Order: sequence, then C-alpha cells, then structure tokens
Amino acid sequence: MVRLRRRTALGLLLGGASAAALGPIEPVLGEHREARRPARRHTPPVEVENHAAGEPWWPARGGRAADDRHRQIQGYASTTSVAPGETVDFHVAVNPAGRFRVTVHRLGWYAGAGARTLLTSPELRGEPWPVPPADVTTGALDCRWPVSWSLRVPEDWVSGLHVAVFTSADGWRSCTPFVVRDDRRAAALCVVLPVTTWQAYNQWPRDRRTGMSLYNGYAPNGRRDPALRARTVSFDRPYPGAGLPTQFDRDEDAIQWLERNRYDVSYATSFDLHSGRLDPARHRGLVFCGHDEYWSVEMRRAAETARSGGTSLAFLGANSVYWHVRLPHAADGRPERLVACAKDWSDPSEVVTGATVRWRDLDRPEQALIGVQYDGIVLTPQPLVVRSADHWVWAGTGVADGDRIPGVVAGEADRLDRSSERPTQPVNDVLLSASPYPAQQGGRRMQGTHLYETPGGAIVFATGTLGWAMALNRRGHRDPRIERATANVLDRMVGRDRIAPA
Repeated sequence: MVRLRRRTALGLLLGGASAAALGPIEPVLGEHREARRPARRHTPPVEVENHAAGEPWWPARGGRAADDRHRQIQGYASTTSVAPGETVDFHVAVNPAGRFRVTVHRLGWYAGAGARTLLTSPELRGEPWPVPPADVTTGALDCRWPVSWSLRVPEDWVSGLHVAVFTSADGWRSCTPFVVRDDRRAAALCVVLPVTTWQAYNQWPRDRRTGMSLYNGYAPNGRRDPALRARTVSFDRPYPGAGLPTQFDRDEDAIQWLERNRYDVSYATSFDLHSGRLDPARHRGLVFCGHDEYWSVEMRRAAETARSGGTSLAFLGANSVYWHVRLPHAADGRPERLVACAKDWSDPSEVVTGATVRWRDLDRPEQALIGVQYDGIVLTPQPLVVRSADHWVWAGTGVADGDRIPGVVAGEADRLDRSSERPTQPVNDVLLSASPYPAQQGGRRMQGTHLYETPGGAIVFATGTLGWAMALNRRGHRDPRIERATANVLDRMVGRDRIAPA
C-alpha cells in the first residue's frame, strides 16, 4: 500500500475544494515509479479561457424547445470533432421554412455560468427537410440534408465541448454538440467524450413511428420495441427534441468540475481515440466522464496501449467498454458517421473484428481494462459505502470504513467480479467501496469503486457508478468527499501541487 505524508490537514473545512486546494499529499511510491519534482506551473489555455465572462446558455435561460413531431428546427453537425482552422458544417431543417441563426457556445466553468458565447451566424434561410426512410438492412436513418452554414473554427478557440444552438425567427430552438480538439499542444489530461454511446441511444425522431436507436424501434401501436431496434445508427441526423444526447448532463458535470478545479485539460471524442488523432501517449491521463458504453477494437487497443505505456485512465461513470462496435464508413465513403452493433452473432463483419456483442462474450471482459465491470441498473439511488478508508484516494476526506455517502450509487453500477479476468500484474489493486443496492434486474447487488496501478506507473481508476459525476458538481448532489477523492486521483495522475479552485 502507498504510504502518505501530509504537510497540512484541512479536512473538509474548505467544502468543495479539490485535493490540490486542501493540502499537498506527498506519495512515497514503490520502485515501479520514480518520484517527480513538480515543474514550474504555466497557466493552461483552459484556465485562461475560464477567466472570460460567461453566461448561462440555452436551455438554462429558457426558450421553446423543438419537438420530434413538429420538428420546428433541428440540425446536426458534419463531424463530432474539429481542430482550429478546420471546418464544421451544420445541416438544419426549419418547419415551416423561414429564417434562423446559429449561436456557438463553449461549455465550461466560467465562474459558475457554465458557458461562454463565442459567435452568432448571420441570418440564414431554412427549409423543412424530410425524415428519410430507414435502411432496410440496418435500420440506419441517414438524413443527408444540405449544408445550411459552415464554420471555419478560429485559430484562437480553446479546446472544449461546444454546442451550436439553432434558433428560428419565431423563437423555437434546438442544438447539437461538437468538440474542438487541440492537436498542437499536449494537455496533462484529455477528456474523451463518448459520442459513440450518445449516438447508440439516439432514437430520433421520437415520433412514435420512425425513430430507431440501438435499443428500440417503434411498433405499429407507437410503443417502443427492442425487436425493431436498428443494427446501425448514423450521425447524419439530429438528436431528439432540444438536441442534447442522453446523459449529456453527466459529461457537463465532470467538465465544469475539472475546469473549476483548474486542471490542464483538452478534449477529444471516441472517434479521435478510434482513428489515432488522439495519441494518449501525449497526455498523462485520459478521462472518460460519464456513460461510455460502446467501444471499437481500435478504441480499446489504444486505451490498453496507453495504460501499458504509463498513461493513466479515469472512468468517472459506469457500464464502460460494455458493447463492442464497428465504425464503418457511410455509403458515400465518409468515415466516422456510423456506429454498428448487432448485439447478436449475426454481424456479417465478425470475421474481421469479432461479432458486435458484449466484450465479455468475446472473452475480453471490460474488467481486464477497467478493474471492475457492469453489473446492474440501480433501482433507486443508494449510499456509496466506503472501504479501504486508509488508502490515499480517501486522504483528506475524513471518511472511515463503512461510512455512507448518500445518493452516489445511481443509474448503473459496476462490481468487482472475482470470477472474471482481471488486469495483468496490477500494483496497489484496491476496492474503495462496497455498496449494496436494489437492482432493476431483481435482488440486491454490490457496487464497487476500484483503483489499480501498473508496473509502468499508470493509474486506472473506476468509480463504478453513474452517480459519481453528479456528486462532483450538480446542485443538490455535490459532496466534498467525492470531490476530494477525485482530486486525489487526478492530482496523482498529473503530478501537480495544490491549486485553489477557481
């Protein structure tokens, strides 16, 4: 076990401050990792960006959200991520035809405002483009609407999660997210946004007739039917209603907390990890914020290679790396527009990358990478029950074994499955919680938060619950013990001294 020396013990008196703000924790590490002298700190671009004046973005400010039956205004982006100097196209339908504008916001901390408005397009003309028929083989809905507006990303834009808000002349609104990467500078941490999972859950249009996701289609009576689900889903379509993906708010929670605590971060997407545009070796750690369920062979290989090379991994949600997917090109050859997951053994491309089923069905359980694996849906939020309270992850939180942190086990939960494959040659392998919960599948199950280190110096941390990110930032859910534990992990990953949160 890692031994700790602390110069200052401020405990929980500073509330939601990060570990860096609560006092330095000096690890005495084993021989597998050299102690590093902290380098002189330079202000990261994201920290400078957060000094700018922010403002709440829609929908926080209200406004009429579009719906999938009338489709007053909806749109999608031509790419999930873009670097400064590159172009992203927006494809927007307006019903009835009329004028509209596009406003682009960067999401972050901004002294609690949550966003900064970057620019607004000129007035544009929109048409009521149709919902296309589904592909008869895969179920994919591929809109192929014409380009409404193109944005060449300015060279001075800072990496981050952005949203383009579409507003019609009569006040209807929807939006679509995209990421601005930083391909030039290597931040200490890179946040990988789970766009493949966002799209897997996208059942646009939710009109009780035509929408399909990787989970459901619509039966003739308008009810959702898993037997009618799509086998492939397309990014060439909007997200439902207001345009935000399922569980997008968990990613927002983690991002606001990271930027409030002044971490040196940049942003990328699942496709960037898949394609190699994101080189994990350039970063000290990768952060997977929330629900990151759908992974390709290339994504997993990149994460495993990163871990072997000493890059740390932080999974701040649960049910990660559960489904194996393929990311085929669109019919016209464009890459990164489709996610394929048959969820059975019928996938015709299984001879190339393996069937698109659960990773554990391919004898590669997610636990071999993450340390724990998906076990159940939490029926009602439950306390996280602390274990191994003397471990450095819990340092400065004031917790003892058996303490209960309310509401943190929520949504979905992972557990340590001792009968399944585990990481190879872990160092300091520790279970940090053991929390019973009522499962939607029936009975009571046990959630586990877990951490292990590798001989090469990487830390792999998994919260094992979708409720963790909410406890970092969301009003009514924030818990200083969860904040401090998370900061302990990330500070150790990046080797930084204490920094007061913004």
